[in-house]
Amino acid sequence: MAHLRSRRRLALAVPVVLSLTASLGFLPAAATAAPQTASAEQAADAPTLAYVVNTEVDRRTIASVKRAIAAAGGTVVVSYDKIGVIVVHSANPGFGGEIREARGVVSAGATRTAPLTRAGTTDEGAADYVTAAEAARTEAASAQTPGSEPLEADQWDLRAIGADKAAKINPGSGKVTVAVIDTGVDDTHPDLAPNFSASQSANCVGGKADTSEGAWRPYTDDDYHGTHVAGEIAAARNGIGVAGVAPGVKVSGIKVSDPDNGLFYPENVVCAFVFAADHGVEITNNSYYVDPWLYNCMDDPDQKAIVDAVNRAQLYAQRKGTLHLASAGNSNHDLDSDAIVDDSSPDDSTPVTRTIDPHECFDVPTQLPGIVTVSATGVHNLKSYYSTYGKGVVDVAAPGGDRRYQLPDTPSKDGRILSTMPNGEYAFLQGTSMASPHAAGVAALLKSKHPWASPAVLQTLLKAQANNPGCPESYDQDGDGTQDATCEGGDRINGFYGFGIVDALRAVK
Repeated sequence: MAHLRSRRRLALAVPVVLSLTASLGFLPAAATAAPQTASAEQAADAPTLAYVVNTEVDRRTIASVKRAIAAAGGTVVVSYDKIGVIVVHSANPGFGGEIREARGVVSAGATRTAPLTRAGTTDEGAADYVTAAEAARTEAASAQTPGSEPLEADQWDLRAIGADKAAKINPGSGKVTVAVIDTGVDDTHPDLAPNFSASQSANCVGGKADTSEGAWRPYTDDDYHGTHVAGEIAAARNGIGVAGVAPGVKVSGIKVSDPDNGLFYPENVVCAFVFAADHGVEITNNSYYVDPWLYNCMDDPDQKAIVDAVNRAQLYAQRKGTLHLASAGNSNHDLDSDAIVDDSSPDDSTPVTRTIDPHECFDVPTQLPGIVTVSATGVHNLKSYYSTYGKGVVDVAAPGGDRRYQLPDTPSKDGRILSTMPNGEYAFLQGTSMASPHAAGVAALLKSKHPWASPAVLQTLLKAQANNPGCPESYDQDGDGTQDATCEGGDRINGFYGFGIVDALRAVK
């Protein structure tokens, strides 16, 4: 699976955020970003490449740009007029250069490097499904703790952040919804069905929301990432399987993964942020990076257009009251370093090794302004070996699992995260993909307690309740005498944990 946040990304330092905001600061407060769409006949005539064209936000300019798009050989697939983002298909190889010269166009570029076919996450490693024998063993252990879910004895992560105790005080409000922007959510799972919000779910693949029944569900059983994430946030305490961090809140699914290659293209993510905002979603979880570039450099017109389009959409959602959380990534990169080697981009064609400056080339949406970036920890409250980090980039940390160096004293002895899977199953996964939903669950508990909190206030509350273990004296995980990562900062804020590891119990108290 492409870029699920088993994935590998980071957040960005304050000065970078400010400069990014300055370079991309548009987005007037709008009441709605409802799209205007092409005819079915036009959409069916999908040309070779997909583009995002970002314009000044006024009706006359947008109308003029649409005429220029047609003149350059493009077809409008969907237009989000309120944020000035137009999704276009074109077979003209010179379309990008031509449309960038049109009056009113702020930025424009291709959203992929390979031709469109008929139709990016952050977990680390393959899923390990729970067998019947393993489940029986865990259920016997769970039964020794009154009020536990059958598989909860293996959920060390809930106890690590006090979520088991928090649920007895405040499990979260059904008036709060966390949207899982991901590979789809199997809402028929018995642990998810009680808390699933179909009215806030959709399939955004292609850039236009499809809200037909079940459109939000995963394509196949292999597209399990979103279902696992959803369970970590809001699996119900119903005497079945596992429990989520916030078992009383609602969860929805907004599918953005391409059916053919599993990639998370920019137009899909733009659609997801706008849809979430327009459907009253309070929190989104983003355990992925936007394909095809791991880092999008502002000196490249295509990559700049991607940053521009996604940023407009996520800022629009923030202004409508939606807080976004995103996984830091699984590359063990320092997002506050001077240089990072990216050998995986573009991931939809032939990758080219390049050295980038993470202050000028951004992991999207992780490094965008106002988004809460989450690093991963294991059972010993130490940064997971794979987790990306960075002072001024990571905002908080949360359990993401560590099967290599941090093993719990649980029935399974598995250091990864146990959660829901399609078809009523359960499995262990690890990654910053798993950390972000834990933080999103705590944010949902805070929103339940403080329903009028804005995204900015909610983010402040999330940081305030976190517990920071401080930088470790040594981070030589494999014992070879070399530090595997360097933690910069102090006990209040540092590159490994940001403001600290989230605490569900403190959040409800």
